[in-house]
Amino acid sequence: MAAIPVLTNNHFQDWARQRQLRMETVLEQILPSSDLAPQRLHQAMRYATLGGGKRVRPLLAFAAGELSGAPNERVEAVAAAVELIHVYSLVHDDLPCMDDDDLRRGKPTCHVQYDEATALLVGDSLHSLAFQILTERPVTHNAALQLEMVRLLALAAGSRGMAGGQAIDLDSVGKALTQPELEFMHIHKTGALIRAAVMLGAHCGHGVDAGQLEAINHYAKCVGLAFQVVDDILDVEASTATLGKTAGKDAQSNKPTYVSILGLSDARALAQELHHNALSALADFGEGAKRLAQLADFIVRRQS
Repeated sequence: MAAIPVLTNNHFQDWARQRQLRMETVLEQILPSSDLAPQRLHQAMRYATLGGGKRVRPLLAFAAGELSGAPNERVEAVAAAVELIHVYSLVHDDLPCMDDDDLRRGKPTCHVQYDEATALLVGDSLHSLAFQILTERPVTHNAALQLEMVRLLALAAGSRGMAGGQAIDLDSVGKALTQPELEFMHIHKTGALIRAAVMLGAHCGHGVDAGQLEAINHYAKCVGLAFQVVDDILDVEASTATLGKTAGKDAQSNKPTYVSILGLSDARALAQELHHNALSALADFGEGAKRLAQLADFIVRRQS
């Protein structure tokens, strides 16, 4: 088994920053102009989407695209689609009927800045725009595969993915879940869209066979769970200013988390185990999987 290297470095940070900036430009171009009717809705869509976030899901799509030799313009489209789905989920999650939060990405949440009805429509509109992008732009080499990519994103976003995970999350408040039950919830709520980002990025290229796609999918599953474990740890340890959202909200809401079930020490150990498993899944890809490996390192070691 390959050793786990220390991967995050200045070259990776430069690579990530360039793509984060590029995604900002792509999203600015894709989103309707704020002076286009209905102006208030379009302003709110841009407010929720632009100028914040680590763009982890787009970065994963770009890294998988590099592994499969995908053209940048294809990956930009699928990365934007995934990010729009992610932002829509954040806008809806912050609503009073869901997590009822007033801070996201270091600024007032969409329903606080505008109003609840506008925030609801923002989420609806970002969701629709994601699928518009994925259907109107050439993101792969044949129509059948492009249709499969639409299906993958739909599954990741719906009741068998992210929305279903959120439903389980809401139903779990105040309950003592087992670790497998918590994992099932987060495979859907957080992990599904992360796996979609990786798989869509890989599908934008060529030369990746079924066995390799299975390995990439396993990597993505491990990274998705690790992302959530670290989120739970940071919710306990980091400040609101560092996180850009309300710290300690899970404990205040009596939500089951990896920390509440395992404790901080075992939660950290689980994050490291998932990190190790993610890197092991990439062992046969060699240098081509460098960025995916670096992103696994970034996700586990991040401080916000």
